[in-house]
Order: sequence, then C-alpha cells, then structure tokens
Amino acid sequence: MRDIDCHIVAETVSSLFKEACFSLPQDVLSALERAREKEISPAARGVLETIIENATIASIDGIPLCQDTGVAVVFLEIGQEVHITGGDLNSAVQDGVRLAYDEGYLRKSIVDRPFSLRTNTGDNTPAIIHADIVSGDKLVITAMPKGGGAENMTRLKMLFPADGRSGVIDFVVRTVDESGGNPCPPLIIGVGIGGTAEYSLLLAKKALLRPIGEPNPDLENAELEKEILEKVNSLGIGPMGFGGLTTALAIHVETHPAHIASLPVAVNLQCHSARQKKAVL
Repeated sequence: MRDIDCHIVAETVSSLFKEACFSLPQDVLSALERAREKEISPAARGVLETIIENATIASIDGIPLCQDTGVAVVFLEIGQEVHITGGDLNSAVQDGVRLAYDEGYLRKSIVDRPFSLRTNTGDNTPAIIHADIVSGDKLVITAMPKGGGAENMTRLKMLFPADGRSGVIDFVVRTVDESGGNPCPPLIIGVGIGGTAEYSLLLAKKALLRPIGEPNPDLENAELEKEILEKVNSLGIGPMGFGGLTTALAIHVETHPAHIASLPVAVNLQCHSARQKKAVL
C-alpha cells in the first residue's frame, strides 16, 4: 500500500488546471499548424494564424487561452494499492480546483440551482469527477477545463442496431453540421459507441483525451475515424465557421459492447482550445 497525502493531490490539481488553461498541448498546436499550412482559404488561414498566435501569447504571459475557462472536469485513475491520507480524495480535488481558479485568475463559470436562480458558486466548484479503479500504486490525474460553447453541442442518440455503421456516420456528421461555428472549430470530436446511454457519453468525453495523431488501435474503429473525419471536413464549416478545409482536427472513436437491442451513440465536441493536462503521483 502506498500513501499519498491529500494536500499533494490538491496542489497537483491546482497546477494542472492553471497549466491547462495557459498552454495548449503540443499535439493540438502541431495539428493547428498543419491545418494552417494546407489551408487555401485566406479567411480560414487568417483565423488559424490568430489561434496559433493567441496560444503563443497565452503560454508566454501566463494568461488564459480563452476567456471561458470552463467546467473543471477531472479524470482519476486510482491504483488499488493507493491510500489517500490526511483527508478524502473528493475534497482534495475540489480544493485544488478552488485554488487554481483563484490563484490563476480564471473565470468562474459554475452556477448552482441551474434551472432557477443560477447563482454563481464563486470558485468554479464543484468539479465533475470521473474515477476509475485500476491496478498498481499510482494516482493519475487529468484536468480538462471544458468550455460551454463546445459542451452545449453534445448529442446522444439511441440508434436502432440495424442503423449500423452508416447510421453512426450520418449522426456524427449531422451533429457537426448543425453545430456550425458554435463550438469554435477546428474541433476534436469524441464519439462514444455502445454501452448504455450514459456510458456512451462518458466514452465520447474520454475519447477527447487521446493525443491527435494516434488512431484507435482497433483497425475497424480507426477506419471509422478516418471516414468520419473526411466527411466532416467536406462540410466546409472551417475554422470558427469562416469556411475552409479544416472543420475538425481529429475524430476519436471509443466503443464498448452493447445490448442486443441497442446502439447508443454519443458525440462530444471539443473546441480548438483543447485544454488538458495530466500528472502521475
């Protein structure tokens, strides 16, 4: 059994959210640069250049990449040999988020009583925490500040099993088409297929964590990713909806076995400010 102090967890969560909000991951930045080089539309190329310049300034000056510093989404992989000491894990994560959004001068966007008073909680908590128990004696923490514009375009559809592969493709492409420029393209698109309704949504969000340029290791899934990406980019929505060749930087598909009567499909869109940061304790 390995002990990890809850105060270290809180400090790590705080650092991760500040770093994620200030610095775009290298895989995303490289994908944006490749999109800029192949873009033939002057307007779209100009948008991509501005996005890349913005990322450079944010990283150098330690300021948010985007004014919407999002919902604090936290993924935990908890080794079964880990013992959290000095407090409880959930509280430590919330303390870390609270600290990050205060010290980093990050916009606090979470409101309580969402269908009535909508009162700001004042510290961007509570965070959304997804935890998995895994083997080993490590705690892996991934911070994802998820902006509201992209998250609002999330869609779930319970397809008929007979809809099959073509039904999945049509649903994903239609979701992106109907979203237009609202989720701030170029996008990373997470697609969750199978499981149950809520699990497909989680798969779609987890899919966003995979680095751009790493196709699904399953060949069938990888081929599906490739075909959807081609169809999405043929829509011509382009960077920030200005038209162009690149509506999406990547499609990431994750699947899970499903009931014989079900074919759940979820789509979770991530904006070009695809912020995430991971640490292993």
